Amino acid sequence: MDDKLKIKISIADRVYPLTVDPSQEEGLRSASKKIDAMIKQFEENYAVRDKQDVLAMCALQFASLSEQKVLDRSEELEATQARLLQMDERLGDLLKQ
Repeated sequence: MDDKLKIKISIADRVYPLTVDPSQEEGLRSASKKIDAMIKQFEENYAVRDKQDVLAMCALQFASLSEQKVLDRSEELEATQARLLQMDERLGDLLKQ
């Protein structure tokens, strides 16, 4: 049986009907609220001509946050690998003694 939900998400004063898994609903509603809050912030702080400009700015900000997280995780992984290699070398030295 198909247990999809039909929901309506509002972004920038437009309603978008979606069919989603129940597990996605909360995330989509939260994202919608964050987008609307960001739109309001951009409209208050910048001279924007229309919603498309604001939505493009929102998309850029969300995409840059996502990309930064990927870069940060990559740096963390490299640092962790370096620490593990150091520990391996130290353990190897101790075992040789």
